[in-house]
Amino acid sequence: MMNIAVIFAGGVGSRMHSKERPKQFLEMYNKPIIIHTLEHFQNHPKIDAIVVVCIESWIPYLNELLYKFRIEKVKKIVPGGETGQLSIYHGLKAAKEVANEEKAVVLIHDGVRPLITEKLITNNIESVMHYGSAITTAKVKETILVVNEEDSSIDYVPSRNNSRVAKAPQSFWLNDILSTHEKALEKGEHNWIDSCTMMQEYGFKMHLIDGPSQNIKITTPEDLEMAEFMLNAGNPGLHSSFPHVPLRSAFCKFPLLRGISLPSHRSDLLNNAFSFPRSFHREDPFHS
Repeated sequence: MMNIAVIFAGGVGSRMHSKERPKQFLEMYNKPIIIHTLEHFQNHPKIDAIVVVCIESWIPYLNELLYKFRIEKVKKIVPGGETGQLSIYHGLKAAKEVANEEKAVVLIHDGVRPLITEKLITNNIESVMHYGSAITTAKVKETILVVNEEDSSIDYVPSRNNSRVAKAPQSFWLNDILSTHEKALEKGEHNWIDSCTMMQEYGFKMHLIDGPSQNIKITTPEDLEMAEFMLNAGNPGLHSSFPHVPLRSAFCKFPLLRGISLPSHRSDLLNNAFSFPRSFHREDPFHS
């Protein structure tokens, strides 16, 4: 049996306002976001192979990065499709070629979610083994409103107790998710928003697992700054040259950080100094 990661790195980064390069190739601490993500799967002992879905014109550059950073588990890089669903389908077909006739678990993950953990990858694999699927989620920490867009009114307010935010990885038996994609395409369906929505609609029961709250998707400049913040929280001394700001002050003055869980072994950060990326200096709320 094999465990194969399919990493989606096909976005162009329009919300990131990065004209020179797609968001997955922007750097955090001298390393592209996509490499931070791939290293988690490269270093995980239960991951046998990686497939990357990439913008076709950026595949040569990605190959250079894989060589530079010694990402050796990537077995195939395939171009994306016209929609996210089609891009994932391309990745799944490539994963099937890698697995050949061997039974496989596939972990579908966003290339711009670099703040995952070894435990989360392990939990995804074990959940598929026991339940047939694994949908990484996070508990809702703010009130969710279901709205009527026609008149900007509230239809209803679901309870936070039974609401979750779907994240990634989303993991399945490879044959199950691939055959479901093929059924959807036969019906002319090309725009499913994510794998768990599609699988649920086609009759599969989705099993939820809890993921870390810092497992954010980097789609905006603010996301990138927050990811740099949290990456350094888990890797003290990553950039010792950065200016230091007390973390208690950071949580008070940067509300987006509230509710983010720091690594348990870094609780000392609450009382000690913390390093911030230089990008905070331009509009630094901590020195206002």
